[in-house]
Amino acid sequence: MEAIRTNVDGAENVMRSAMQHGVERCVVLSTDKAVYPINAMGMSKALMEKVMVAKSRLSDRSGTVLCATRYGNVMGSRGSVIPLFIKQLRDGQPLTVTDPNMTRFLMSLEESVDLVLYAFGHAQPGDIFVQKAPASTVGDLAVALRDLLGRDNAINIIGTRHGEKLYESLISREEMARAVDLGDYYRIPADSRDLNYAKYFAEGETKISEYEDYTSHNTTRLDVDGVKQVLLKLDALRKVINA
Repeated sequence: MEAIRTNVDGAENVMRSAMQHGVERCVVLSTDKAVYPINAMGMSKALMEKVMVAKSRLSDRSGTVLCATRYGNVMGSRGSVIPLFIKQLRDGQPLTVTDPNMTRFLMSLEESVDLVLYAFGHAQPGDIFVQKAPASTVGDLAVALRDLLGRDNAINIIGTRHGEKLYESLISREEMARAVDLGDYYRIPADSRDLNYAKYFAEGETKISEYEDYTSHNTTRLDVDGVKQVLLKLDALRKVINA
C-alpha cells in the first residue's frame, strides 16, 4: 500500500495541485519497471504514468503541461550495484554477481537531470521521455570496476534473485510504434485512441509487429574498456580510485 500511496495517490495530489494553482509544467519521474511490471513498485509506477496521461487531457482547461520521464537505475545511486561492488572490492570480499549476462543501462545522475530538464522544456501534454543510453552486462561491469580499483577479488556467480529481470525495458514495442526519435531521446506521445474497442476487432495496427522493445539487451552494448570510460566520468568513483 505504501507504493500506491506514494507513487499513485501522492503523484496525483501533486499533479492536481499543480493544475489548480496554474503551474506551467509538471514532470513526474517513472522507471523502466513500469514497462513490464513484475512487482508492486513497478505496477504503481505504471499506474502513475496512466494517471498522468489521463489528467493531461484536461490541460486545455488548466494550462498545466503534465509529462513524464522514464529511466533505469542511475549509476552510483542508493541501492544500485556499483556501490556494493566498490565496498566488496575495498573489503577484499568476492564480487557477488547474480547473472553475468544480465544487462543494465548506464546512466549518470547528470544525465538523469538533463532528461528531466529536456522534458520540462519540450513536452506536450501526456508525453513520456526516454534517454537513449548504452548498456553493459553485469559481468563486464564487475570486471571493469575491479580493474579500475586495481584489485583481484574473485567473482562469485550467485544466481538470479527473486524479482530480478534479465534486462531493463524502457519502451515497449507498442510504444515504439508511435515513439518519436529525437536523437538523444525518444518521445512517447500520449495514446490518443478512443475507448471504442469494438473497431479494433476489424482494424489492427500491422506496423506494431515490425518493432521491438527498447531494452538494455538491444541498445548499444559496451565492452569492458567502454564501461571503464563511462565509469571514469563519475566524480564519486574517481575519488575512490584516487584515495
